[in-house]
Amino acid sequence: MSLDIIKYPDERLKQVSAPVENFDVELQRFVAALEKIMRAGPGGVGIAASQVGCFQRIAIVDVSGMRKLPADSSNNGCMVLINPEITEWEGMVMGREGCMSVPDFTGNVIRAEKIAFTAFDVQGSQHEFNSEGYEARAVQHEVDHLDGMLFLDRLVSRRTDLFRRKVYK
Repeated sequence: MSLDIIKYPDERLKQVSAPVENFDVELQRFVAALEKIMRAGPGGVGIAASQVGCFQRIAIVDVSGMRKLPADSSNNGCMVLINPEITEWEGMVMGREGCMSVPDFTGNVIRAEKIAFTAFDVQGSQHEFNSEGYEARAVQHEVDHLDGMLFLDRLVSRRTDLFRRKVYK
């Protein structure tokens, strides 16, 4: 299965994704292909199905491989999130975000510091999660994709909060 990342300003990135209804082998294959794309990207800690043109509520988040995670940071490992729903949020904090669909820029975005959410796994079992810090930010970023939003839509000011990504050679 060959999937390509859709890049801004493609209008498909504004499409709202539909809930997953079939938890079958096809879903498992798609999730495996989606994870492969996420891991192939530089610094890829999350991906939403909508970023590859599949408009179903599927996302993957895994911040466990990040080098600069705070020592007291806890995370849930690799989470396959199907039909995720944020149920609680607490505290607001500004942080820098990037996106595979917006490869040339990063931006400062205000997000909840702690969240609780539910999601199904590929077998159709529902789980409850609690996240904080960088992982909570990544989950909120991916859920935004499923709702047809980019981090660009959450910038307070494009003039002061949007930055050209550094290119390292």
